[in-house]
Amino acid sequence: MARRPFLARVADEARYAIDNLSEFATDLAVPTVRLGVTGLARSGKTVFITALIHNLMHGGRLPLFDAVSSGRLANAMLEPQPDDDVPRFDVEAHVAALVENRVWPESTRQVSELRLTIEYESAEFFARTFGRGRLHLDIVDYPGEWLLDLPLLDKDYREFSRDALATATKENRRKLAEDYLGLLAGADPAADALESSARELSAAYKRYLAACRADEHSLSMLPPGRFLMPGDLEGSPALTFAPLDLGENAAPFRSGSLAAMMERRFEAYKTHVVRPFFRDHFARLDRQIVLVDALHALNAGPSAVGDLETALGEILTAFRPGRASWLFSVLSRRIDRILFAATKADHLNRVDHDRLENILERLVERGARHAKFHGAEVDVMAIAAVRATREASVKANGDALPAILGTPLPDEIVDGETYDGETEIALFPGDLPDNPDELFTEDVTSRPDVRFVRFRPPKLERTAEGISLSLPHIRLDRALQFVLGDRLS
Repeated sequence: MARRPFLARVADEARYAIDNLSEFATDLAVPTVRLGVTGLARSGKTVFITALIHNLMHGGRLPLFDAVSSGRLANAMLEPQPDDDVPRFDVEAHVAALVENRVWPESTRQVSELRLTIEYESAEFFARTFGRGRLHLDIVDYPGEWLLDLPLLDKDYREFSRDALATATKENRRKLAEDYLGLLAGADPAADALESSARELSAAYKRYLAACRADEHSLSMLPPGRFLMPGDLEGSPALTFAPLDLGENAAPFRSGSLAAMMERRFEAYKTHVVRPFFRDHFARLDRQIVLVDALHALNAGPSAVGDLETALGEILTAFRPGRASWLFSVLSRRIDRILFAATKADHLNRVDHDRLENILERLVERGARHAKFHGAEVDVMAIAAVRATREASVKANGDALPAILGTPLPDEIVDGETYDGETEIALFPGDLPDNPDELFTEDVTSRPDVRFVRFRPPKLERTAEGISLSLPHIRLDRALQFVLGDRLS
């Protein structure tokens, strides 16, 4: 694999060091933790951040979060974020969607940020004599698909094309890529560069990626990440390229050829899209939460599960994990704690939560091993940032089965019946296997009989005084303890 030139890497690290020095000077007054929250499509990033903020600001039920359970968390308040050029995470609109309208908020489409300032009493007597402590929590929300671009920094266009074509011609993708592969067969990389050819190939490649992401396939390995989330770059030359079939010929591309045009645009994508994201956001993180919608992949079958495992491996090895010394941390930030969280645990009865965690451990094994090797602390758990169901029991053939109670989303179909978004049902979702390896086999006889239904957000309970309680959850307090507990001690 081609590596970035040594001088380019040194220049990047120097830029990171300058940025860190500036932020370190600011942190001397009030310490800051930059928490990255990411995950692939449908993993629940927006809901997680909204629930985290809502519970901290409104006295949520967080018994496993020590700063709350011990009564030491005095206040949590929103403040202006430090980066004026980054969109603000619209927490007020997301809370209104969940609480007032009982609809799930719009998903993450770009980088956004929010600062929550926490005031707390230290658990240590000596520290308490100096008054309350303060901590800035800067939450950075970004699409996990963009992380799949980071390995591109160490690839040239030939390697990118070779890897992309190898993936597109796999058995589970060839049909989805049929249109693109047909156009590719008639494209001559040595022919004169035509904008019409580049646009046609690029559009077909993007349609192929979109088909892979559709619910019935739920595939995850879909770089380049901005092709499906272009934002304000839509239509730009940096997003108008595609892999070509270059064969084994290693000769330089002829100037003015289609291959030379595609190579130039691929390099522009790395320069103007991937590298700024890494420098301005990713390289500045202290802690990271990776949300994983394993249940959605399970619904789509073993191909989707295996693809999710590959994507997570690519994402997690792109991190900068490790525990740096105090002096080294002034110049270079490292992610010293990483939480892998299987979301939507409320779609299962609690008897299956341990199995869901085992599945997630299997999916992130490669990335977790990489992080631990470099000194980062790692935890894995099954969570629901907003709990949309309650525990129940149903009878079938005289047996009591562990079930869940919830209100399916409008037009959700269960056992052939279409629901209106108002009717609550009891559902036995099935059991996950004790052995996660069963989910990775193509043997249909060994697949678990499970079904996962999309539910509406819950109606918030009210106190006798008519005050709405905070959003219910599953293990959000445990997640907060892992990523923040030591910084509020």
